[in-house]
Amino acid sequence: MPLKTLFLNPPSFENFDGGAGSRWPATREIESYWYPVWLAYPAGMLEGARLLDAPPHHVSGDETIQVAQEYDFLVLFTSTPGFPGDILLARAIKQKNPKIKIAFVGPHVSVLPEKSLRDCPEIDFVCRKEFDYAVVDYANGKPLADIAGVSYLKDGKVVHNPDAPQIQDLDALPHVTEVYKRDLDVTRYNVPFLLNPFVSLYTTRGCPAQCTFCLWPQTLSGHPWRKRSSDDVAREMAKAKQLWPEVKEFFFDDDTFNIQKARTVELCEKLKPLGLTWSCTSRVTTDFETLKAMKDAGCRLLIVGYESGDQQILKNIKKGATIERARQFTKDCHKLGLVIHGDFIMGLPGETHQTINNTIAFAKELDVETIQVSVAHAYPGTELYDYAVKNGFMVGDNKMVDEGGHQLAHIQYPGLPADDILSAVHRFYDEYYFRPKAVYRILKNAMFDSNDRKRLYKEAKTFLKLRHARNKMVKKHSDDAAAAELMKA
Repeated sequence: MPLKTLFLNPPSFENFDGGAGSRWPATREIESYWYPVWLAYPAGMLEGARLLDAPPHHVSGDETIQVAQEYDFLVLFTSTPGFPGDILLARAIKQKNPKIKIAFVGPHVSVLPEKSLRDCPEIDFVCRKEFDYAVVDYANGKPLADIAGVSYLKDGKVVHNPDAPQIQDLDALPHVTEVYKRDLDVTRYNVPFLLNPFVSLYTTRGCPAQCTFCLWPQTLSGHPWRKRSSDDVAREMAKAKQLWPEVKEFFFDDDTFNIQKARTVELCEKLKPLGLTWSCTSRVTTDFETLKAMKDAGCRLLIVGYESGDQQILKNIKKGATIERARQFTKDCHKLGLVIHGDFIMGLPGETHQTINNTIAFAKELDVETIQVSVAHAYPGTELYDYAVKNGFMVGDNKMVDEGGHQLAHIQYPGLPADDILSAVHRFYDEYYFRPKAVYRILKNAMFDSNDRKRLYKEAKTFLKLRHARNKMVKKHSDDAAAAELMKA
């Protein structure tokens, strides 16, 4: 029998969506949680294992410590914002259960293995990048010295074993949906722009795009694009439909689901007979024919990273897309009846007050159904991080989140302070959603769906409460800065 293993997405800030599937580890403007897909793969390979996703199930730190006493091995998925709290949790778990072995996994420890180990001696080892087989091998009794891709302390020195090869045969991995059914409550997961309840999973790993800010390809999944066979995906989806007749939507949360036309069309042919409603990520480079195949196979919505409405900024971040292509893609989607959730980022390299205005105007012109506006986060291990550090653009304390886990602007540029970037996020939301056209669209949708109406009301209250608190914080920062300038004078 393997070590009895607990796979943990740990408790953190209230409503914090920070591990094993979240692309922007932070507390959201509206409560939302993504599935811990990365942890589900190895959790499906070990007999007696359990996947505990604490945040959406509202499992407290004390309850997590109690659960961990029943296990021999803990695999904890950490994040940069959550790491300080995660090491306190690991320490408390080991105090209660001194025999337990603890491994940390995720982007943060992949990039900073030595620092992570020295910051928390209770961690027995960390896994760099893909960790599926490393933690399974350890649970099955393989010595640490023989496991590729791990780092650990030995006699006070850090040992870095050679990197593990990237996993090529994705079909050999278990179906995460079976682990979800065993260990998770799908009704606990909510993303405002997806139908509820929903289930998310991957059909590929890696992303060949070179976006300088993107966390996952640069730290965990890598750039080489690897795909599951269309038959394997179709088998999982057919089974998932049986497991959850109540689920209204499936979401393919790949880094870039439809980057290869032939594979996308082939997969759509296998999904179409299943009669599913599904959504996915997409780049604006996707052509009309591919989008039509997706729509015909049951695709409802696309998450699209527009990022900026300024062409130079897109070049600066190596987006590999143009403003004009984004316009045509959006027209194609609307023509086909595909819904778009557009992602935008404030504070990317080259940002000015004028480019912020340009992006807000561009978003209004596109007029997609819903948007998410984030501040640019320079995560360790990304090209954006190296750029910001080299040029002295990081804010002094380099805090990525506030006391509640909400995103903070921690990059600023000459003539564009961090507080102005954070203010731009709120102005972006206000100008976009308080337009008559956007208000009408929201009210029309709520009018015909009582469940949507209840959810919309709850989300609106949450968003407005947070908006008020964040605006007060930004004003305080501005007032403090002005007072400091007066003191200097």
